[in-house]
Amino acid sequence: MPALSSRGGRNRRTVNEINMVPFIDVMLVLLIIFMVTAPMLTPGAINVPSAGKASRTPPKRADVLLAQDGSIKLRMDGNERTLSLKELGPAARQWQDGQSEDSAVLISADKKLPFETVMAAMSQLQTAGVKRVAFGVKSSQ
Repeated sequence: MPALSSRGGRNRRTVNEINMVPFIDVMLVLLIIFMVTAPMLTPGAINVPSAGKASRTPPKRADVLLAQDGSIKLRMDGNERTLSLKELGPAARQWQDGQSEDSAVLISADKKLPFETVMAAMSQLQTAGVKRVAFGVKSSQ
């Protein structure tokens, strides 16, 4: 026998169900809003700056070699030194101060090395005031 409740002298049946129609209406409105606005969103494209390729390497250069194990070597004038990241900037700046204006510091890194390590080395060089910093890349041709 169904449950009966009396209110004001009338017998009514209690409803134990949730009305889903308003919920479905709200969901359909949201779906339409997303379908209309999605094509208007800009794609996640990044404008990457272009870099020129040097026709020749600088006559005097110091090489910063970043190995996969995290070691940093500075090769200058035929001498190679293993340095920490904090020592890299001042050592490269000291070398560049004794060179001509067209001398450069070339960063070469292992391809499996995280890019954050390369950027940290470049940041140390810029903080120390090194004027010309270049990247050594391996051509895919």
